[in-house]
Amino acid sequence: MSIQVRNLSHIYNKGLATEHVALDNINFDIYDGEIVGIIGHTGSGKSTLLQHLNGLLRAESGNIIVGGTDITKPGVAMRDIRRRVGLVFQYPEYQLFEETVAKDVAFGPKNLGLAEEEVENRVREALEMVGIDYEVYGQRSPFELSGGQKRRVAIAGVVAMKPQVLILDEPTAGLDPLGRKELMNLFKKLHQSGMTIVLVTHLMDDVAEYANQVYVMEKGRLVKGGKPSDVFQDVVFMEEVQLGVPKITAFCKRLADRGVSFKRLPIKIEEFKESLNG
Repeated sequence: MSIQVRNLSHIYNKGLATEHVALDNINFDIYDGEIVGIIGHTGSGKSTLLQHLNGLLRAESGNIIVGGTDITKPGVAMRDIRRRVGLVFQYPEYQLFEETVAKDVAFGPKNLGLAEEEVENRVREALEMVGIDYEVYGQRSPFELSGGQKRRVAIAGVVAMKPQVLILDEPTAGLDPLGRKELMNLFKKLHQSGMTIVLVTHLMDDVAEYANQVYVMEKGRLVKGGKPSDVFQDVVFMEEVQLGVPKITAFCKRLADRGVSFKRLPIKIEEFKESLNG
């Protein structure tokens, strides 16, 4: 499912001394089947933008078209939009509240009014997709699980709604490198199952590895967009907006500055290896 954002602006505390322009005339497209990275320094407007994409925040001005429906128009059934566009907040494990893992994952599907059998099927399927064994963990308290398992259960609760678009706000925050890689591979698996993924992250290596498209935000504005392989060529710009580039790109830029020739700066280890063989 595609999303088009046109001339989107949002102002917090409008008319007050603390007025702050969080989004300033944002325009971009998310196409069906993409993994889109949205990056920017703290305070650039990323989280505010995400909350507009599934209607948690109403646009001050501009339009957001989700699967052909302009969600900024009056009378739009936002419950249906939020079912189609799932949002996973940073540290989603803090949102767990039910007495068992199964009940927590079932909360959303039950609110859709689905039959009990369908709810259970969705719970089992969602837990399987995130790597949690229903038979082992389904009747346990989610608060007995490890931090990584809790996060997977929280994500399963969104997946069980069967969204067409999954929006992830810093989903690997606080995880060690292994946990981060496991979770990113999970999102890749969900993408391969047919979901469009929108990923906000401060980790440029993850953007390089997983995203098809990337958009750079600064002070509420969208200042750059394109394929990661193109965006990360502009190392100076990425450093100016305090984001930097993937580690291998930064390394190769230092080599290039010392006379080593690259047709294009690699953004992945595999590309660097290929450049050596070439």
